[in-house]
Amino acid sequence: MHIRKDDLVEVIAGENAEKGRARRVIRVIPDEDRIVVEGVNLVYKHLKPSRRNPQGGRLSKEAPIHVSNVMLYCKDCRRGVRVGKSYDEGDGHKYLFCKACKKAGRRGVLRTLSKARPAYAKKAK
Repeated sequence: MHIRKDDLVEVIAGENAEKGRARRVIRVIPDEDRIVVEGVNLVYKHLKPSRRNPQGGRLSKEAPIHVSNVMLYCKDCRRGVRVGKSYDEGDGHKYLFCKACKKAGRRGVLRTLSKARPAYAKKAK
C-alpha cells in the first residue's frame, strides 16, 4: 500500500468526495486495505450512561474507508494524482513521484521511500 499515516489524500468516491480538497490520513489498516481519514465517513457511537459519562449520548468518530477510494494529494498540482516509484539517477534513492508533475517537466517528488543505493545510481562517464 502506497499510503501512510499523516499523508494528504483526496477522497474520490463516496459521500465525502470533494474535488481538490486534501485530508489527512489518521490510521492505516494494511491487512484490510483500509484507511481512516480525518473528517470522512463519520459514524455515531452511542454511549450508555456510566460513572465516567453520566449523561451518555452520541460520540461522532471516523470509520475506515477502502484505500481505492482515495488518491494521494500533490501540493504542486493541488489535486489527487496517480503516483509512480522510481530511483534517483544521482545517488540511487527510491522515491514516490506524481505522474502529472513528471509529465509537465517538474520533479514532483512526494516522498523518499528508501536510503541511497549506489547500485541503482547512474554511473558517471
